[in-house]
This record gives sequence, structure tokens and C-alpha cells, in this order.
Amino acid sequence: MTFTGLYVPLITPFTATDEIASDALEALAHEVLDAGAAGLVALGTTGEPATLTAHEQTRVIDICAGVCRERDAALIVGAGSNATLDSVRALTTLDPRATAALAVVPYYTRPSEAGVVEHFRALAAASPVPVLIYHIPYRTARSLSAETLCRLAELPNVAGFKYTAGGIDDTTVAFMSRLPDHTSVLAGDDLYAAPLLALGASGAILACANVAPGPYAELITAWHAGDLHRGREIGNRLAPVAAALFTEPNPVVVKAVLAAQGRIPTPNVRLPLLPASPNSLSAASAAIAVAKVTTDFVRCG
Repeated sequence: MTFTGLYVPLITPFTATDEIASDALEALAHEVLDAGAAGLVALGTTGEPATLTAHEQTRVIDICAGVCRERDAALIVGAGSNATLDSVRALTTLDPRATAALAVVPYYTRPSEAGVVEHFRALAAASPVPVLIYHIPYRTARSLSAETLCRLAELPNVAGFKYTAGGIDDTTVAFMSRLPDHTSVLAGDDLYAAPLLALGASGAILACANVAPGPYAELITAWHAGDLHRGREIGNRLAPVAAALFTEPNPVVVKAVLAAQGRIPTPNVRLPLLPASPNSLSAASAAIAVAKVTTDFVRCG
């Protein structure tokens, strides 16, 4: 299965009494699909899944799955951890409405690259849906060579990667130049989405698309259409917005902006995250205003 286009890793909005704001989550899901997203990601890092109870995680998936079924959109669900057996159990009990599972490279334990391959071999064999590998070495402390990435791409039932390498380095270029035709690479670094699309990424999973889904969907469309001028224009316009939305740990500034815009009821996050500072919110709001980023993209005049 090939994954193309924009997939939005939805934030989890909270009420003033620290409950999931279900109506706001459902409305945001519809909003990003209306703006051109190909699908949703439930329980991605942006959704603060580690701070949600099992019941809350199920509620988030249920809301997202309901919207995706209604809108005939793809649903990617974050599942698994750094433990292979626990991850296998999570995948085998995945909601049957999921289109794919997003599973992170094992973190903290820092297995060998061969161990990473075997980890995903076990996950892919057990998963009832295609697996997308979440490669994010600055969080996992496990870098992977281009050779290992290519080995992972060839595993049965591995559909591709959320590729979040923290930049465009030699490994990225080498991997993208050898990318198998059947493998989807979804850009995961908001700031480097445009360069990775230029190298051949099929789409993106971007936290900033909670705020500006239309522009990010159009960014991907422009690169796929071969409109290089338009792709550069949109990418350059969005870069300061992405930088501003990531001045504090994700998703605190994103949630602050959404709350200030009245799109979610509160900017609240859960510990160990802290709410965004007023300065970060002001800077992000200013960057959005300068870029003229709205739900409906405003073209350069």
C-alpha cells in the first residue's frame, strides 16, 4: 500500500477539567480533511499518547476512526513501544478500522541496527495492517544507516517510514536515492518537509498541519505536480511558521495557537509538558500573520 499526501497527527484537546474535548477533536479532524489532508494520525507524538489513559486512547481512536470512515480517509494509528513483545501485542489488538500502524524505532535501549531490523520483522509479521516505521533518531538515540533503512524497507508488510531525521544529511540522500518503488516516505520534520519532498518523499506527517492543513496539503501537491516554483514558494513561506511552532516541545505551541484561534477549548497539556509561554504564542501568531497562513491558503500576490 502506498501512502501519499498529507496525514495530520492530531493534537488531543483537553477541557478545563482535564478531560478529552471530544467535540473539538472531531471538529478538528473534519477541518483538516476539508483542507485537503489525505488522512489522520491518531496517537502520534503530537497527541500526547503517553499521558493518556487506556480509555482515553481508545476514545481518541474511536473519534478519528469514525471521521475517517465517514470521509473515506486513511487512519494511521500510533502503536507499540521500545519493547518488541509489548509492541506485537499492541499491533495484534489494533482497532480494525486502522489503515496502518505507526511504530517507532526502539528507543532508550539502543539496540544494534540488526536488532532494529529483527524488531520490525516481528512487528510486521504480527500486524494485521501495513506498518510505517517512525524513524526519529534525536528522540530514540538510535541512528540508522542507509543500508539498514533499505533492509527495513524490504520487510514484508512494511509500507514505509515517517522519516524525521532532524535534517537532510548524507544518510538521507543515500537512502532516498535507493528508495524502493513500493516504499512510502512521509516527511516528519516540519521544517525540512519541502527538501524531503524534493528528494522524492510521497507525503508528510506534520504537527504544524493542525494549524495550517491547507498550505501543507498544497505544498505536497505542488511538489508532486512538478511545480517547483510553487513548491519553493510555499515551503519558504511555511518555514518560519514551523520554526515558531517548535520553539517549545511539541505540541505546546501548536495547542496554544489553536486555543487562541478558538479552535480548541483550552491550550492545556499534561505533565511533564508545560503550557507554552506568552512569548512563544506571540511569536507563533506573528509568524502565521506574516505568512498569511489560514485554513484556506492565501496565494502570494
